[in-house]
Amino acid sequence: MDVQREIDTRGLNCPLPILKAKKALAELQSGDLLRVVATDPSSTRDFQAFARQTGNELVAQETRGDEFIHVLRRR
Repeated sequence: MDVQREIDTRGLNCPLPILKAKKALAELQSGDLLRVVATDPSSTRDFQAFARQTGNELVAQETRGDEFIHVLRRR
């Protein structure tokens, strides 16, 4: 996957991973991909809701140990 930007939100709890992702997406072009690495277990549900509410596409979600990886495509 050709990701244009990655942000590390490890150690941050809701709503900070979403807020940081929102800011990063605003700096990207339409169609660009953003990878967010989080440790907050509720981030999986939070990013699903965020994608629905904002129109950005949630391309992938993956759990690796205690990390949750979310890939979003900017609308």
